[in-house]
Amino acid sequence: MRVAKHVETESRRDVPAAGGVEPTVGYDAPIPGPARSPRDSALVLPHRVALTFDAEHPDRPRSQPDATDRLLDVLAATGVRATFFVQGRWAEAYPTTARRIAAEGHVVGNHSFFHASLPLLSEEGLVEDVGRAEFAIRDATGVDPHPWFRFPFGHGIDDPRVVSTIERLGYRHIGWDADSGDWEPERTAREIEKAIVRGATSGRTCVVLLHGWPSATVPAVAAAIDALRSRDVAFVTVDQLADAERPRGLPADLESLP
Repeated sequence: MRVAKHVETESRRDVPAAGGVEPTVGYDAPIPGPARSPRDSALVLPHRVALTFDAEHPDRPRSQPDATDRLLDVLAATGVRATFFVQGRWAEAYPTTARRIAAEGHVVGNHSFFHASLPLLSEEGLVEDVGRAEFAIRDATGVDPHPWFRFPFGHGIDDPRVVSTIERLGYRHIGWDADSGDWEPERTAREIEKAIVRGATSGRTCVVLLHGWPSATVPAVAAAIDALRSRDVAFVTVDQLADAERPRGLPADLESLP
């Protein structure tokens, strides 16, 4: 899915020479064009990464109740917009944080209500779960999570019944290209940071899987943003990616999360 593409680096603009005299544009130098918006600039950089967070109730050790708020602090301080797949039950428990996600400009998606393995649900149960999550997310955030959806654990992406039902409800599943592994209890912040950076620079575009609850994710994301910016990596949200760039499945070396 990733296609490596050479992109010529633009020469520096608007940099006055010594003494405040504007430099002369040489014959071989590119003629400066109109200023690009941040979105346009993101489209020409060699790498683009979408940081995606599953905002859900933690089921493992090493979680902190305020981790998602501290994560939002990092994103606000660095000016990075991300995508949050919100669990309905989590949104009911933390409505203030859920509303903050939307209010600060992040893209909101649906991550089911109970965070169950969707293939285990009956058709009626699946529709009920997704619909209940949608209501809770709308109520807490004030925004519609359509059309973005992420299957809990990645379970169901190869199940035609589940996929067709999700699509009938107006959603499209968003998988990931790189797993940060932040859900593993023993994973350190440094290891999470390295996984983010490695994934983000491995291809033209990359969707990274992260979570809102691990305590180590907060410093890892802050360090990864600094590292990636030094490498001219642009941060985007899933709605800024072309459809072919949005992964529907899981990385080749990972069938599903435990």
